[in-house]
Amino acid sequence: MARFKVGVQVRPQHCGIDEIRAAWEAVDQLGVDSLWTWDHFYPLFGEPDGEHYECWSMLAAMAVTTSHAQFGALVACNSYRNPDLLADMSRTIDKLSGGRFILGIGSGWFERDYTEYGYEFGTAPGRLRALDRDLPRIKERLGKLNPPAPDIPVMIGGGGEKVTLRIVAEQANLWNTFGPVESFAHKNSVLDEWCAKVGRDPKAVERTVFIGNDEVDNFQAYLDAGAEHVILGLDTPFGLDSVKRLLEHARG
Repeated sequence: MARFKVGVQVRPQHCGIDEIRAAWEAVDQLGVDSLWTWDHFYPLFGEPDGEHYECWSMLAAMAVTTSHAQFGALVACNSYRNPDLLADMSRTIDKLSGGRFILGIGSGWFERDYTEYGYEFGTAPGRLRALDRDLPRIKERLGKLNPPAPDIPVMIGGGGEKVTLRIVAEQANLWNTFGPVESFAHKNSVLDEWCAKVGRDPKAVERTVFIGNDEVDNFQAYLDAGAEHVILGLDTPFGLDSVKRLLEHARG
């Protein structure tokens, strides 16, 4: 059985701040490979106005209260911050963590975030064009900062076959999308095709997949479909049994 990386997204909704901090610290202590939050301003499900916490403040806290896992947002919304500022935030968090930060980023989709916080929602193609434009600017700023952080890996989330996967092939170190297995396998093959078109070694892009509790024991199907890194979503009350089971699978 092939070994694989295990990640956990600790969702910042419907919980107290002490509860979620204890959860990410416990997950890190289990020895997972990666730890994630999300970049939204309101819960994505459940009570729409329930408790919720801001992404980048939590990432800074994760940087100094964890010691093992790589970590980041799955994924940050490119629309919410100036790209040069986003680079500087990423660099600072990476330095605080001792070099464990991953810049997860996507074009954005949750309309309530935009309207409530005063951002222009625009169109999906327009948001993708902005992501394609801003990534080189982010990378350039990472190299200019003092001290610089030019080697922060970039994860792009999304499965759009015409634009998103082309951007992944050109600019990402990691790629994340969802199941079901058949869909993941297809999009994985499309990414391989884009890598060939743009002259990129497909092995240069780490393939990650996001799963739910009900898919933990179906991990092998995702590995067979091309996944190298399986990321489990974890909700309050943040029970760790499913995380432990996935780690047992990963370690053989």
